[in-house]
Amino acid sequence: MTDQDFATRTFVDHRELLFAIVYDMLGSVADTEDVLQETWLGWEAADHGRVGTPRAYLVRIAVNKALARRAALSRRRETYVGQWLPEPVVTDLPDPVLRAESSSMALLVVLESLSPAERAVFVLHDVFGYPHTEIADILGRSPEAVWQLAHRAREHVRARRPRYRVDARVQREVTERFVEAAMGGDLEALLQVLAPDVTLWTDGGGKGVATSLRPVHGRDAVASLLVGVTANATGAFDIRYRQVNGDPSALLFSGDSPFAVLVLDLTPAGDRVRGIYSVTNPDKLTRIPR
Repeated sequence: MTDQDFATRTFVDHRELLFAIVYDMLGSVADTEDVLQETWLGWEAADHGRVGTPRAYLVRIAVNKALARRAALSRRRETYVGQWLPEPVVTDLPDPVLRAESSSMALLVVLESLSPAERAVFVLHDVFGYPHTEIADILGRSPEAVWQLAHRAREHVRARRPRYRVDARVQREVTERFVEAAMGGDLEALLQVLAPDVTLWTDGGGKGVATSLRPVHGRDAVASLLVGVTANATGAFDIRYRQVNGDPSALLFSGDSPFAVLVLDLTPAGDRVRGIYSVTNPDKLTRIPR
C-alpha cells in the first residue's frame, strides 16, 4: 500500500466519526464538510510514519479546525434573520441511542449556549467518551482546565436539558398526532398534545416561512399561532416521517421540494410536546432526501 493509499483509506475509515464530532460542535452540515476537507488536507500533508495513532491525530486536527470556524459562525449569526436552529440531518439509524441523544435538535440548541471550548469538551467527553487527559492533548490544555470546562458544560446542559429518552414509537405517535392536529387546524387537539410550557422555535432565515422572529412560549399562544398559520396556508403538503437527528420527525414537501422539517421534543413521560423545532430555511433543507 502506498502512502497516499494509506492516507486515503485511513481518512475514509474515520470520516463518519469526524463528521459526527464536528457536526455536534457546529450544527451546520456545510461547515462540517468544509472542516473535514481542511482536516483531509492537513492529514494528507502529514508525515504518516511519525503519527502514533491516526485516529487521535485526525480528531485533533478536526476539533481544532472546528473551534477556529466557530468564530466565523458567530459573526454570521449576528446578521441572521430570526431564530437560528441547527441544520437537520436525516439519519434513519436502526437504534441510534447514543447518537440520537448526542445530536438531537433539542440538545444541539442547548449546546449553542456554551462557549466553544465548553462545547468541544462536552461533545468529546459526554458524547464520545474521551477521557479528560486525551481531550487535554487534543485542545492543548491541562487536564485540570479540561475538567473545569467539562464540569461547567455538564451543569449547564443538565439544568436546561435533563438526560432522558422517549421510546421511539411513542415519539412517532405523538408526532403524528401533532401534525394531524396542526395541519387540520384542530385547536382542541393541539391543546391536548401540547405541554403548558411548550416553546415553538421557527427558523426561516429570512427565506422560508417562519411564524415568528422570536421563540413563542405557552400552550395557548403556540396553538393559536399554529392554527392561524394553517388557516392561511395555500396548497397541500406531502408529509413523510423520517428519523431526523435521531428522532422520529415530520418532513413536509411541496411537490418534490422540501418545505419544512418539524422535530418535536417531548416531556419525560412522552405524552406531551414541550418543544417544537421548525426549519423552513431552504438553505438548510438542500440535503433532505425525497
